[in-house]
Parts: sequence; structure tokens; C-alpha cells
Amino acid sequence: MSTYAVIGDPIDHSLSPNIHSAAFRELNLEHSYIAYRIPRDELEEGIEALKKINIAGFNVTIPHKVEMMKFLDKIDETCSVVGAVNTVSNENGVLKGYNTDMDGFLEPLRKRNIPIQGTKILLLGSGGAARGIVAGLAKEKARTITIANRTIDNARKLSEFAQKFGLESNFIKIDEVGESANQYNIIVNATSIGLKNEPSPISLNTVNEKTVVYDIVYMPINTDFLKKAKTKNATIIYGYEMLLEQAAKAFEIWHGMKAPYNAMKRALLGGV
Repeated sequence: MSTYAVIGDPIDHSLSPNIHSAAFRELNLEHSYIAYRIPRDELEEGIEALKKINIAGFNVTIPHKVEMMKFLDKIDETCSVVGAVNTVSNENGVLKGYNTDMDGFLEPLRKRNIPIQGTKILLLGSGGAARGIVAGLAKEKARTITIANRTIDNARKLSEFAQKFGLESNFIKIDEVGESANQYNIIVNATSIGLKNEPSPISLNTVNEKTVVYDIVYMPINTDFLKKAKTKNATIIYGYEMLLEQAAKAFEIWHGMKAPYNAMKRALLGGV
């Protein structure tokens, strides 16, 4: 029996334990999966504690995705490209990092046959998940990306990161978006706004049925951001879809077998 975990702060809202426990039950694997809160300034001590219980692997969420890179012994290519980690395996004390944000983000777009090449993107937020999203959009040859964030310096850094991939990019403060949402093909909320039922971070008054509105917040399922987009008949992508794709990819990294996707989806939707 092996133990797996998700680390972050806050962590009480995480549905990862539900999802992975359902996968273990479906495949009769005698493993456990826990949520483990590690405050922002206690990551090193938290990792040491996980090593002591011989944790087999863990997921990484806010606020540790970038800082966790310092504590890895090995990294895979996606982790190296993105500069952030969300999945870690532990083999005999050797921690190897992976990043499933990029493919986890892209998969719901692929399943809807939504083209990214040549599109104009508005990305709200500049945290660890945003880096994976930017890398994925660059990989799929988006035309331009505008980073909108409350802290302009962080928006600038992510914009520079996008430019390293050859993606044309600019940055603004989030309150400068105004009524410009209709200028973009795809709008992504990569902030945590919505997690506590806050109002949408931007106005969506001008979007229409041609706009794709994607929220990576997965609880509640229907954030105010998505509710407002629905009233304008925009194409909606829910945060739980990205979470589910990430979870399936993490499962496959740890266990070397195909994830029981439908069982994981049932557990996720039953938990929100």
C-alpha cells in the first residue's frame, strides 16, 4: 500500500483525494491519497515530512508550483519548459517533477475541436498554472496573448515568459480590461477569483457566441465568470475539465497504466 497526496494552502477545497481514491477503488489498488496543507513559507519542512512517511507521489497546487522546483532531484521536459511543477514522483527518495498543466489545459479545447492557431487570447492571472497555460497556447501557435493581472510586475514577467516561446504578448492591469472582452477569441481565468463565489474579475458584457470562455476554478462549477459568459451564449469550458485531465495524467505518471477516466469523473462531479 502506497500513500499519495496533494499539497498546497489552502487545501481543504481540493477534490483530488476524491478523484484518486475513486481511481484506486475502480482498479482495486490498495493505495491512499490525502490532502496535506503546507503554508507558503514552510515548503521545505513539509517536503521533508512527506519524505519521512515515504510518500509515493504528490500533486502540487497554489502557492507552491514554482518554488517546488528548488526541491526536485530530476525534472521532465514539460517541467523544465514551464518552470513550474504540479506532479511529483518519489522513487527511493529521488523526487522527479512533472507539469501536466499544459496538456491538462489544452485537452478540453481539443475535445471540442476549438482551434488555437492564430487566435487572440486574454489570460487573467499570472501564477504557476498560468505558466503552463502560456506554454500550451504557444505550442498550439496562438497569435497574441494579453496578460491581465492585479500585480503589473507579475504580468510583465509572464509576458516576457510568453515571448521566449515566440508568442506575441503584452500586459495590463486586470481593471484595465474594461469592455474589451470581445476583442479576444479565448478568455481564460487563471486567477483564484471565483473560488469564494466572488464576482467575475472582468466584464463579459461584450462577448458573444464566437467567444470561448474558460475558467480554471473548479469549485463552484458555475462561477460568476462562467454564468455571465453563458448569458452571452459564449462557449464555456469548466475548471473541473482541466482538473480531471491533470489528475488522469498524474495517475498515469505514478502507476504506469491508463487512468479510469469515467470513474474519476463521476467522483469529481459528485464532490462539487
